[in-house]
Amino acid sequence: MVDSSRPLPVWIDTDPGIDDALAILFAAKCSELRIEGVSTSFGNTPIGFSTRNALHWLRLVGRHDIPVYQGAAGPLVQRRRPMAGAPEVHGSEGAGSEKLPELNRSYWPTPGYAAVELVRRVMEKPGELTILGLAPLTNIALAMRLEPSFIDNVRQIIWMGGIVKGHGNVGPFTTANVLSDVEAASIVFSESKGKLTQVGQDVTRHVRIEPERLDRIGSHGDLGKSIVSLAQFYRDAYLQLEPDLAGFPVHDLVVIAFGLRPEWFTTEQLNVRVDRCGEFTTGMTVADFRSSSKSPKDVTVCMTAKAPSEILDWFEATLRRATR
Repeated sequence: MVDSSRPLPVWIDTDPGIDDALAILFAAKCSELRIEGVSTSFGNTPIGFSTRNALHWLRLVGRHDIPVYQGAAGPLVQRRRPMAGAPEVHGSEGAGSEKLPELNRSYWPTPGYAAVELVRRVMEKPGELTILGLAPLTNIALAMRLEPSFIDNVRQIIWMGGIVKGHGNVGPFTTANVLSDVEAASIVFSESKGKLTQVGQDVTRHVRIEPERLDRIGSHGDLGKSIVSLAQFYRDAYLQLEPDLAGFPVHDLVVIAFGLRPEWFTTEQLNVRVDRCGEFTTGMTVADFRSSSKSPKDVTVCMTAKAPSEILDWFEATLRRATR
């Protein structure tokens, strides 16, 4: 458990997206985190909407102090997913059926380039910053290429995506955050020098807000009502996508929980690499479980969430405090 008297310095890399929005709202009101910056990416929605959405959710909870830097508008090499992202899950603008304010002069990202600003922050205080990755890994891969010692100076990268067991969400073996930029994911997985933790959808899929909890969240003031309004589109999408599971998953929120409560999870040290050119497996995060393997076990892989209800209780309690 992180000492709440010394908030954990973090940088959030995100592509909001409805589950991203829930994670941002939680992180912004969690006293155990000190958010140094937010970078946006294409992914769930095009970059303009992603940036607008991040600004909106931070402003909704009064966090005008957090700089938001616009980041990558597309993958490093090859686009393998539609430019529109996932409108069937997140809505055409990444906010479900909500219509958020357009970007304007008073509602604009902080000047600068996301990867450059991320490098600058990491290099200012080596070994301090934890990156909470909720998006394709493009911005982080760019930071690694801009500054050769970037990965040596970052504290850790905790990233949501990939699978090591079960199935993907955009293919049999791959998830959206990998397939959106396979080459970037390959760079980060193969060059992270033990700094990367993978929180895959085979874990996050099972941390779900069920109807009773969503109704209760709606009673937590205007913020709770906003969350319910936002989540209804996402809930309805998952009724079609995963009809055998109750409620809807909060994928990105689990990354925040892992950053602060790693004891609530089981992990393994494994060699994990990204398949860049398989006929049926492009974008697969390939984990080597062989005990006899000589490959470096340089990725921390989250295997299970031991306390899904505690994660969601914590989220709900944070909302209650925010409304007061």
